[in-house]
Formats: sequence, C-alpha cells, structure tokens
Amino acid sequence: MKKIFLIGFIGLFFGCTSGISEQDLNKLDGYWEITEVTLPDGQKKEYKLNTTVDYISTDGKKGFRKKMQPRLDGTYETSDDAEAFVITKNDEDFSINYKTELSEWSEKLVDLDDVTFSVVNKEGIRYDYKRFEPISIN
Repeated sequence: MKKIFLIGFIGLFFGCTSGISEQDLNKLDGYWEITEVTLPDGQKKEYKLNTTVDYISTDGKKGFRKKMQPRLDGTYETSDDAEAFVITKNDEDFSINYKTELSEWSEKLVDLDDVTFSVVNKEGIRYDYKRFEPISIN
C-alpha cells in the first residue's frame, strides 16, 4: 500500500509541473496564429481564419511581439508598433510580462512545443496558438 501511495505521489508531483524549460523559450520565436480562446467558464471560441498573425522575437528572456498581416505573395504588412516583454520564472512556471506606453499585463506560459503554445492571463482566459504556415500564391 505504501508503494502505491509513493508512486501516486511521484506521478502527481511530476504531472503538476509545467514541463517548460528555459531552453524551450526560444521556441517562441516566429510567426503564430491564434486557434482558440477558452474563457474561465469553459466557453470556447475557435479561430479558423486569421487576418493577422503574431510575430514573436526573443533574445534570452527579453523580446517583442508584433501584429503582422500576411499577404498572398508571402510577404507581411505591419506597423512599427511592438509590445516589448520580459520572461520571468516563478517557481516552476514562466510568465511573459508585457509593457507598452498604455498598459502592462502578464500571461502565464502553460504549454510550449515546436508547433503550439498556450498562455493564461490573470482573468483566467486561455489563448492557444499554432505556428503560422504562410500561403504563397505566385
């Protein structure tokens, strides 16, 4: 019985960690499109077609995010506006802390791999992203 309890406790401990390492943070670099938003009450909104994508660039634990509009020729249109951020580690979790001239906010990074990532804000809203695959028509 003690062995079962110990195995269960170890499984629970490892199951509760985020699984995101500091080395994984560079996977944020690139173009991302939102796929789904989940509200705290469980309601979901799917995004099947996006007119804008997010471009994320990191340099260590600092970076920026810009809104980009992909064009059919494979190029992007954008403004000079960018949201600067700093990534911080809190216990086993990473937070992306944004600061602009108008606002400050933070999002907890809950999932991150080569093709997807997810964040949750302080209101409990979850944003799921997938890597953007451009469509080029010549």
